[in-house]
Amino acid sequence: MPRSLKLYIAGLVGISALLLVVTSLAFKADPRIGIDLDRSGVMSSTEIFVGIAFWILVSLLAQALPVRMPRGMIIAVSIAPIIAASSLGGPMVAAWVALLGTFELRELRGRIPWYGSVANHAGIVPPAVAGALVMLLFQRSSLFLDLVGVLLGAGLFFVLNLLLVSALLSLRTGLPVKQLLQSDPRNFAASLVALAPLGWLMAQMYVIAWWASLLFAVPLYTTRLAYHNFIEMREMFTQTITALAGAVDKRDPYTSKHSWRVKEIGADIGRAMRLGEADLEALEWGGLLHDVGKIGVPDNVLLKQERLNREERMIMNAHPVLGAQIIQPVTRLSRELPIIRHHHEWYNGSGYPDRLIGDEIPLLARILHVADAFEAMTAQRPYRMTPLTAEQALGELRKFAGIQFDPKVVDAFVRTTWVEGVSDPGRTLQPRPIPLISTHANRVAHAAAPTGSAASAPVDAS
Repeated sequence: MPRSLKLYIAGLVGISALLLVVTSLAFKADPRIGIDLDRSGVMSSTEIFVGIAFWILVSLLAQALPVRMPRGMIIAVSIAPIIAASSLGGPMVAAWVALLGTFELRELRGRIPWYGSVANHAGIVPPAVAGALVMLLFQRSSLFLDLVGVLLGAGLFFVLNLLLVSALLSLRTGLPVKQLLQSDPRNFAASLVALAPLGWLMAQMYVIAWWASLLFAVPLYTTRLAYHNFIEMREMFTQTITALAGAVDKRDPYTSKHSWRVKEIGADIGRAMRLGEADLEALEWGGLLHDVGKIGVPDNVLLKQERLNREERMIMNAHPVLGAQIIQPVTRLSRELPIIRHHHEWYNGSGYPDRLIGDEIPLLARILHVADAFEAMTAQRPYRMTPLTAEQALGELRKFAGIQFDPKVVDAFVRTTWVEGVSDPGRTLQPRPIPLISTHANRVAHAAAPTGSAASAPVDAS
């Protein structure tokens, strides 16, 4: 475990322990949290303790089925009962319910390292206390202001918890906090907003009849089910795309797993360029599907080991357009269409199919072009049975930066682990792309030259 992560967890534990002590000494539990067992109308210490235990139990039940989001965050509907307990009992109750009511079965089964459990519980106490303090400012002013206070307190709770969890994940995974904040939260933020008023309603029903708050188990479960279904549908979509890419790759024994590796390289370049979550997802799916158009390329062209003639080269060069046509009906993949169509455009305008130049080429397509070329150069192909080394491939990328590849993308690629420790021949930045040959001559060169030939694309991955 990195030293920075150890210090962070130690700091969280220290702050949480201090808050538990301070809130226990400075705040008493509001009598509303108690359960009137003897129907006297006056809450005893025992009845208040039973009420706190009730909300801890409800939180534990809500925490029992957490959902893992795509980038590693865990979400559970226990937020609603924690908000309800905070509204009813105040900061001290909020601290203890948050601490004890968020244990999971995974922890009891030893699936989470001890330091992970400590960090998870310590990281939820400060947000819960902060949220309860905000709720306390509006408490009992009026029913409307009480709701406003709960919503504001829940919002603060959510934001602080999100920041603490994102910082923890960043230290553990190395991903930037900004990227983590742009990923999972946008997928469940709307549902979490709905949990705040639900927690307030649970608290109001509890004051009337404590058992009535259990009726909210159904909306809590449906919310959890919505999280699960969202993740399940996303995974199914990703698996379907992966299977389609695998089917394309299997047509050629030399390109097995090609699309998967291109996807991984492209996503790593995107992270090095600090792209947003939506762009990273588009790079991943676009990387998997970039060669889907090869479904329409005949075997005698796709698998030919000799030099392609002009007609065969034209057929091969049509696969980006065909791929875009295949994917176009899928609305969910609209961001990936430019990647699929333009991943063979050259930075100097001599690529295909639309002969775009420089920044006219979509950034994600420029990124995937570098990823595609590097993977092709370092893998065995019929026209080159001995793959290039990572150092040789990087040299080619540098050599053709500003001609075939966007120099900024090549610079970003050098910062990935794919060439870690590899000798870098140096930057070859150019102020702007400069076409090397005329439009007519270039079209002929592309049509006549074989895949990977020096006359057309020295590092072509088609």
